[in-house]
Amino acid sequence: MNPSIRTTYNQNFTEEKYAEFLLSLNDGLKNPIEFRIAETPVFLTDDFRDKLLQAGQEIVDKILQPDFKELTERSIPDKWRVANENDHPHFIALDFGVCKDDAGNIVPKLIELQGFPSLYGFQVHLGENYRHTFHIPGNQSIYFNGLDKSGYLALLKKTILGPYQPHEVVLMDVNAPKQKTAVDFYITERYIGTPVVSLEDLIQEGNQLFYMQGEEKKRIKRIYNRLIFDEIEGDPEIFSKVVDIRQPLDVEWITHPNWFYRVSKFTMPFLQGECIPKTQFLHELKTVPEDLQNYVLKPLFSFAGQGVIIDVTDGDIAKIPDPENWILQEKVSYEPVLQAPDGGVKVEIRLLYLWPDGDAQPTLAINLARLSRGKMIGVRYNKDFDWVGGTVAFMHK
Repeated sequence: MNPSIRTTYNQNFTEEKYAEFLLSLNDGLKNPIEFRIAETPVFLTDDFRDKLLQAGQEIVDKILQPDFKELTERSIPDKWRVANENDHPHFIALDFGVCKDDAGNIVPKLIELQGFPSLYGFQVHLGENYRHTFHIPGNQSIYFNGLDKSGYLALLKKTILGPYQPHEVVLMDVNAPKQKTAVDFYITERYIGTPVVSLEDLIQEGNQLFYMQGEEKKRIKRIYNRLIFDEIEGDPEIFSKVVDIRQPLDVEWITHPNWFYRVSKFTMPFLQGECIPKTQFLHELKTVPEDLQNYVLKPLFSFAGQGVIIDVTDGDIAKIPDPENWILQEKVSYEPVLQAPDGGVKVEIRLLYLWPDGDAQPTLAINLARLSRGKMIGVRYNKDFDWVGGTVAFMHK
C-alpha cells in the first residue's frame, strides 16, 4: 500500500472528520447505510495496481474461452436454472486478498469470483465522499482504464439500460427495500433512473412482465437482477406466491441468473496462475493433502462465507455427503499491510468489470475494498473492531 499517502492520511485523520464523513455519506439517502464503512480508503501502489490488473486479465481470459460454458454447465443447480440464458455475464467481480509471497513481495491472491453485480452505484458515492471529507489528492482515482465519473456512469448506463428507457428496466431483488445493500439500489436509481422493485411486485401477463408505477402499469423489458436464489431457498412454495422467474419470459436479464453459478467458486479449479490458490473439486481429490491445515473446505452453493470449514480435518472430508458440490482450496493468508493508528489491517480488493452487449470483452471499471482484523473478511467477523468495513481503493490515474 502507498506509504507516503498513508502517512499523510493518518496524520490528518480525526474522529470528528470520520463522523462528518458518515453524516455526508448518509445525507439525502432513503435510509442510513446498514453496513460498517471503514475510517479510511486504501491507497494502492502502482506496482500492486499493475499486479491486480494482470491477475484480473488472466481470469477474464479464461471466462472468454469458447468452452467456458461447457466447463461450467454442471455449476447451475437444476431447480434454479433460468430460461433464456445469454452469451456472457454483464458483471464480473474478482476478490483478491492482499498477501505476501515466499519472497516477501506483496501480491494479490484470488479469494472468490462472481458473475453478479456488486455495489456499482454506491462505490461512486463512497469515493466522492472520501475525497471531499479527507481531501484525497486529485491525481488519485477509484476508476480504471482512464474512466472518470462521467465516463464510468456512461458505461454503467450502457450496460444496464442498453437500448431501453430507464422505466423499462427494473432493479429487482427479494424484498428490495429491506436488503442491506438497498443503499446501492437507490443510488443506482438516482444515477441512471432504474426503478427498484421487489420480486413480489412483478406482474405476469402471458409471457410479459409489468410493475406498477403509481397508478400506471409499466412493461418490463429488462431486469437488472440483484436476486440471489439462496435468499428464497428456505421457502419451497415461493413460486406459488410470486412470478416464477425461471420460466421462459419475454424479458432480458442483466445479468442472467445462471451466470451467478458459472462465474463463482465453481470456476476456481479451472484457473491457474501465481495469484490462484490451489483448488480442487472434492470428488476429484485422489489423496488428502498431508498439510491439510493449509486448506479450507468450501461449499459451492453458499453465500457470504456460510458453511466454510477453516480448520479442516480428515473427518470433515469423510462426512461430506455431496463432495461434487465442495472444493478444497489452499488457504490464503492475508498480510496486514494497511497501517491503522494502532496496527496493521488486512485488505481485500474487489475488481468490478462491466460488459455491455456488443462489447468483445468486459471493461475493468471500478473497485470495492474491505478491511478486516478478524479471522475472515466480513461483517460477522469484525463486529468489535474499528478501521474495518467497506471502503474503496484509490490509485494513481
